[in-house]
Amino acid sequence: MSNAECAPRLQELVRLHHALLYRYAYRLTGSAADAEDLTQQTYLLACRKLDQLRDDRRAKGWLCVILRNCYLKKLRDDQAALPLGDALESVPAPHCIDSDACGVDSDQLQAALAELPEEFRSPLILFYFEEFSYQEIAEQLEVPIGTIMSRLSRAKTRLKQALQEQLSAGHAGKPATSGL
Repeated sequence: MSNAECAPRLQELVRLHHALLYRYAYRLTGSAADAEDLTQQTYLLACRKLDQLRDDRRAKGWLCVILRNCYLKKLRDDQAALPLGDALESVPAPHCIDSDACGVDSDQLQAALAELPEEFRSPLILFYFEEFSYQEIAEQLEVPIGTIMSRLSRAKTRLKQALQEQLSAGHAGKPATSGL
């Protein structure tokens, strides 16, 4: 498909899905500049492969798969090693994942997300921030739905621990108030 042929269809995809793709890219990378680059790279690849999208109703998932694959390729190219942590037992309430009520600001949340291994980060971002269903995530990541459920559970646990550690570290340096 030539650029002239793909332009109108791609413009519609950008109009419909740009905000979602940028948010997903930002949560994966933690950087506005990297998110912009990753989103742009996604659209470049989408234009080249637009003939593979047979059903426009599946465009959101198709674009997210392209974005995730671009992100993973960049990780491999950068030879970035993601740390693996120990599994924990406590699970945060879903309403506390991205809430000021939990005492966590956006930068702290992004830092905690960046600490998660990619296999946990992507399902968590797709489920809680982009509101994909278990089934949609399983199809995108090409793993069984039970694996997605397990990864989400582990991801929530690790995220909660990372956020609690950040909060504890933040309070450790502050003097106690006397209540006056």
